[in-house]
Amino acid sequence: MTWFEAPLPEALDGERLDRVVAMLCDVTRTVASDLVDAGEVRVDGDAVTRRSTRVRHDQVVSLMVPEPTPEFVVEADGAVEFSVVHEDDDVLVIDKPADLVVHPGAGNPTGTLVHGLLSRYPDLEEIGGDPIRPGIVHRLDRDTSGLMVVARTQRAHGALTEALRARLVSRRYRTLVWGHVEEPHGRVDAPIARSPREPTRMAVVVGGKEARTEYEVVRRFELPVPCTELRCRLETGRTHQIRVHLQAIGHPVVGDTRYGGARQSLSVPRQFLHAEHLGFSHPRSGDALAFDSPLPTGLRDVLDRLD
Repeated sequence: MTWFEAPLPEALDGERLDRVVAMLCDVTRTVASDLVDAGEVRVDGDAVTRRSTRVRHDQVVSLMVPEPTPEFVVEADGAVEFSVVHEDDDVLVIDKPADLVVHPGAGNPTGTLVHGLLSRYPDLEEIGGDPIRPGIVHRLDRDTSGLMVVARTQRAHGALTEALRARLVSRRYRTLVWGHVEEPHGRVDAPIARSPREPTRMAVVVGGKEARTEYEVVRRFELPVPCTELRCRLETGRTHQIRVHLQAIGHPVVGDTRYGGARQSLSVPRQFLHAEHLGFSHPRSGDALAFDSPLPTGLRDVLDRLD
């Protein structure tokens, strides 16, 4: 991704924001609209989420411009390992291991989950209309393990995407954070956007996209260092949401090198974040489906060392 920031030329005075982004950043109108909808575009430092907003030539537009979508078909790769916990004609539920990127992008052209999916399920190639994200309706960070749903038909892709937007998909995560979280239950309601100081990171930002995370305490530990095991439920699905929200309340995820969780006092194999539960209505039958994934061995071993 590339950081773009510039005052609007006089020739674009009064134009729609999505058209301005498309012209200045050399992206398609669809990509520009998606960036505005996601709260990624800032005008004079404030996130603007209405694509029809008219802008003035004296205003400054800033955003992270995504890398162009490569004009190639992603090659299948049977060497990519992942577990399938549910499979039918419409959906797959994947248990993604840590250290696996979901789809190709800058720095990760091969060896992603998508490459592995296309090896096992070549019918995914045309699903969703995006050649580097076939069938993908939501993602997990590279170092986050756990459950994801993948669409096998266009109908399922549309239905699952809408269910996510309507907050009808249940997603619960298990995490370990630094320090003692005092309240047994809590809710973080804080907007998230690109950090104005470090545009490659996300942050709680006034004017960002709404974001809400609920949490409950599972256990508190004293030794060798104070930590708290939490279950977190997503009401929204912003990039790095749980990690950003927990850092914002002073309890970063243990092992999270990007958001303040890397410390020498406790050895961990990676960031302690696992998508342990996924629930949704089947896009064809309407039946309620629910799946659970146990903590991977490496994270379980960390808990066993705490007291």
